[in-house]
Amino acid sequence: MSPDVLLKDPYVLDFLGLNDRYLEKDLEDAILREMEQFLLELGAGFTFVAPQKRVQIDHDDFYIDLLFYNRKLKRLVAIELKLGAFKAEYKSQMELYLRWLAKYEQEPGEQPPLGIILCAGKKQEQIELLELDKSGIHVAEYLTVLPPREALQAKLQQSIVSARARLQDQQKI
Repeated sequence: MSPDVLLKDPYVLDFLGLNDRYLEKDLEDAILREMEQFLLELGAGFTFVAPQKRVQIDHDDFYIDLLFYNRKLKRLVAIELKLGAFKAEYKSQMELYLRWLAKYEQEPGEQPPLGIILCAGKKQEQIELLELDKSGIHVAEYLTVLPPREALQAKLQQSIVSARARLQDQQKI
């Protein structure tokens, strides 16, 4: 099963009840407090593994914000929470985490780990130029309030067009 089928964008996190101003730690704490709702928003097959998963490399400590396992994909999924829009340097941070997970945490028979960088905004051209999809990294937006009806309708139409295009591409193969 392809990760693109299971991974969403955007994630609607209005159930967290965050104000207009919050820190990355506030976002993480709210997700942990509302884990059941967050798992439902992530989609099928996700199980929670650890918050702030410690990664030690060359005597330096790093922390993966949230670590999950997806039973359907048979792989670990690292989630990094970012307050602002996507930045190119997030790629190298996530690649480091994914390579560490592959080396030290991946079990025999599992697929390589995936990463989700959850940002308040996306920069599509940067994401495309960095070829994140080839690195096993998915960038998704999160929304802390439900968007207006018109925006939801536009997103639905866009999703339908994308799904039809993928279907046509698959039928050509």
